[in-house]
Amino acid sequence: MAIQWYPGHMNAARKKAAETMENTDLVIEVVDARLPAASCNPMVDELRLFRQRPCLKILNKTDLADPAATAAWVAYFNAQEGVTAYAMTTKKPGDVARIPELAKSLAPHRGVPTKPLRIMIMGIPNVGKSTLMNALLKKRVAKVGDEPAVTKMQQKLYLDKNTILVDTPGMLWPKIAIPSDGLMLAASHAIGSNALIEEEVAVFLAEELLKRYPDLLAARYGTKVGEVDAIGVVEGIAAKRGFRIKGGDYDFEKASHTLLLDYRSGILGRISLETPDTRAALLAQHAAEMAEKAAKAAEIAAEKARNAARGKRGT
Repeated sequence: MAIQWYPGHMNAARKKAAETMENTDLVIEVVDARLPAASCNPMVDELRLFRQRPCLKILNKTDLADPAATAAWVAYFNAQEGVTAYAMTTKKPGDVARIPELAKSLAPHRGVPTKPLRIMIMGIPNVGKSTLMNALLKKRVAKVGDEPAVTKMQQKLYLDKNTILVDTPGMLWPKIAIPSDGLMLAASHAIGSNALIEEEVAVFLAEELLKRYPDLLAARYGTKVGEVDAIGVVEGIAAKRGFRIKGGDYDFEKASHTLLLDYRSGILGRISLETPDTRAALLAQHAAEMAEKAAKAAEIAAEKARNAARGKRGT
């Protein structure tokens, strides 16, 4: 299943973000620490690099992510020009309290009464931007919900008299090129449930967990690792929980939902679905597949041209 989800308001949000970027000093991009690259919106980099704006990349939800993978991602992003990475969780006030200082260090020429620091907070849906806004301002100013795309429009707020925050709607990009990225986003609840089939997402997640965290599956569900495949993991959850449909078959849908909820809430354990190394391998594989498709398309086009030339000679 290729997952694509791009509600109409996101296109308007992108246009508005491009306009606002001109009068922005710094971009804070919030990503999901469990899938930091897959949850990076390429349009954010496109917009900020065009205006040459620095980026504070916040890896949020570290309480749900694998600490070793998170450390590797922080080093990876810090090696990029114009980017400072910060791993945190909005559940810790101390983590949130460091953000203003980090932001000011990236734009030291701003942050005074005559030149307030203008910060744009961006990211895909459901990574915690609104929760971060509320935590920074220590009051409820942004609507928060456990569904993607809760925020629908920009809002400008003052962190203090020298710092302006602009909260933006969660934006995905029009086409997710790598299918597994869409599945990771769906598993982590960044994509609306109306755009996916939970059973297929759960099977993808189970397959990743068998490769990366089989011990967590065994501890939570009694999964006999090495004896089952991804479908068997979900069926095992149904068997353990007594999820049955009329006739006695396993309730695969309910078991799939349970697996996804356990992952999203952290009940299953601290899990990261990608590392810099697995990301590099995935990108290399994708590039090879694209090159193969391009070669086949060129071959087909050349064959059509040869056939057309033969037909003309025949007439």
